[in-house]
Amino acid sequence: MARINLLDTRTTSFGDLIGNGKIYRVPPFQRDYSWTEENWEDLWQDILVLHTTNPSAGHYMGAIVLQSSRASDKEFTIIDGQQRLATLSIMAIAVIEKIQKLVDRDEQKAANQERQKILNRTYLSDKDPRSLRYSSKIILNENNNDFYQSNLINLRSPFNIRSLSKSNQLLWQAFQYFSDSLEELEDVVQGGEKLAEFLTDTIAQRLLFIQINVEDELNAYTVFETLNARGIELSSTDLLKNYLFSLFQGPDDLQEAQRQWRRITNTVQMERFPEFLRYYLSLRHTRVRRERLFKIVRDSVQNGQQAFELLDQLENYSSLFIALGNSNDEFWRDLPANRPYVRELELFRVKQAYPTLFTAYERFSPEDFTRLLKLVGVLCFRYTIVSSLNPNDLETLYNKVAIAITTGEITNPRQVFEQLRSVYVSDEKFSQDFSLLSLSTRGQKKKLVRYILSKLEADARLEVNEDGFSIEHILPESPSPEWRQHFTDSQLEEMVYRIGNLTPLEPHLNREIGNGRYAIKRDVYQQSGYELTKNIVAEEWTPHTLTTRQRDLARRATHIWRSDFAPHKFLPD
Repeated sequence: MARINLLDTRTTSFGDLIGNGKIYRVPPFQRDYSWTEENWEDLWQDILVLHTTNPSAGHYMGAIVLQSSRASDKEFTIIDGQQRLATLSIMAIAVIEKIQKLVDRDEQKAANQERQKILNRTYLSDKDPRSLRYSSKIILNENNNDFYQSNLINLRSPFNIRSLSKSNQLLWQAFQYFSDSLEELEDVVQGGEKLAEFLTDTIAQRLLFIQINVEDELNAYTVFETLNARGIELSSTDLLKNYLFSLFQGPDDLQEAQRQWRRITNTVQMERFPEFLRYYLSLRHTRVRRERLFKIVRDSVQNGQQAFELLDQLENYSSLFIALGNSNDEFWRDLPANRPYVRELELFRVKQAYPTLFTAYERFSPEDFTRLLKLVGVLCFRYTIVSSLNPNDLETLYNKVAIAITTGEITNPRQVFEQLRSVYVSDEKFSQDFSLLSLSTRGQKKKLVRYILSKLEADARLEVNEDGFSIEHILPESPSPEWRQHFTDSQLEEMVYRIGNLTPLEPHLNREIGNGRYAIKRDVYQQSGYELTKNIVAEEWTPHTLTTRQRDLARRATHIWRSDFAPHKFLPD
């Protein structure tokens, strides 16, 4: 892996960051200010601990990622850390406001006015020696900067807070929170000297960051994926968005791109966007890993037209991406035949096939896409659910198939099957593995057990409602002593969740028999409307009868979960 070219990595304080005429810019399209009272409270409590304990103690604020400007060694773009830096600057504004109130009350007026000027120049805005104009040390994004500069830095209350955007309301509420919190520190607000000491010694010098300076967006993205820090404020998705938006020249194109981006992220959700993007890029690229997403996009998208083409494609696939994880999605309203197969993808948690399904939906006929969905479900059930083989091998193969469909080398589901034949578990192995299949009937696996029993039952009669029956454990989960006549302790533990020990049963019959003896259960089973259950007629329920039943179910399962393109093989008893 290529070494990340870091310009500087060091421990630094808020005071060191903000001093010496440095200017920090939030990229125009980076997300708005979003911290809430919970975040402010956590930070304030940490500061109070510093204020009341050992003066030499410090508090670690996490990593801050900065991109150095090529134009000036004192200008930086904030890649990650804007929420923390903006909040600390608001805290400085709150301290300066308290000193202003002392000035308004003529308390040490001249001294406090001088303190106010020094603190303002040190932490908020500095005067350029050439133009003699004040320039803000932190420049927020396009939605927050005007309010930050006009209202917060100038201590000007908004005329109507409800008319502000949500993020600007949060900026003002943050200021009010810290202003109110300072009032409760009686030892601090008693005078300008104490207030200045609190800001310069506690806040500025004892809140510590790991400062990481990077040369460009690609290094920043790599740092992000390497850090993967809990609570990271800027996501790799934001970084990608900022790059794409930087390619648009005119305001009209930019506004359209912003609208399109919002539609995409509203559909797939920000937290799932990297996953979605990875599947999309896998239509044309091999071995796409999360840490390579930004590099692939940067190398292939280098102007506004290409950026729009990418956004168009992402928007085109976004609804399908969500629908593949939800069989009840409106997307399938006109394609109801796909719902049961999408339901299987949900249940089996199939994700490796998404790139193949993306491109097949666009290029296959509706009938062939349905056949492909069925194939994917069957393959996964055999390979992953029953035979428990490594799913990582599937991802590589599906990636190759997706590229072949995209380039036109594969045009139908039969050709897909031929490409995936190596991971299609043979009838012999599948039957053998199913004969030993054991699944817990608790938690998430319970839905899978219901699915398997309903498919086995439907093979014997009409369609079955998965939620309409109770899962009956023939050998009970909490067996009475008489069950130990036929089962050892280890067999009781190992066999209770074997598929051969499970059967569908009407809820009222299930309650009637409880954990009773097998002879009582067997008579009740004959009252059931489920063929799987009525067929349980053995004289005794033993490890041998359980194993025999499961072997019979395995033969049935072999033809239920079979690809339409696989040759039929006769399995001997």
